[in-house]
Amino acid sequence: MVFLEAQLSWTVLIPPESLFAEGLKLQQAIVLRLLEEVSCRKASKELGYFVAVTSLESVGEGQLQELTGNVIFPITFRCVTFKPLKGEVLVGAIRKVLRHGIMLAAGPLEGVFLSAKAMGDGYEYLPRDEPVFLSEKLSRLESGGAVRFKVLGLKWMEEDREFQVLATMAADFLGPLISDDD
Repeated sequence: MVFLEAQLSWTVLIPPESLFAEGLKLQQAIVLRLLEEVSCRKASKELGYFVAVTSLESVGEGQLQELTGNVIFPITFRCVTFKPLKGEVLVGAIRKVLRHGIMLAAGPLEGVFLSAKAMGDGYEYLPRDEPVFLSEKLSRLESGGAVRFKVLGLKWMEEDREFQVLATMAADFLGPLISDDD
């Protein structure tokens, strides 16, 4: 996974009940509001997923909204981001086994689909109470397992503010990871 640090400029809205005369409490209210904003926005098409705010660089002068009493502060901050890239190799946890492939999660990526056709090594779907894909070499893909995969393609979904990823295991050194318990 590739993590990057980006500098961002946003505005945060502080309601009147969070405004205090003491500067430290005001800065605390701004930081808390920023963290809420980051978790609500979740990701952007250009930068990927917002993982963690690392520093608050500057807080500009607040602008009062006369009708509501809210104050809008322009801020600049640094944030660690994660954006999947085509061709990148990642490790994902198998969340669900379906007839036509498996759904994986890798870090903040929840929508990773590995098609049965992109598995390679002759995997066959076995419908059971807990369905599984089994290969000719007896390696298994089942819920709770982990797999190393390569990103074939990705698509930004603006409505959900997340990426959908199409994955493959059809390359060297890709496939299920064996746990120490096996």
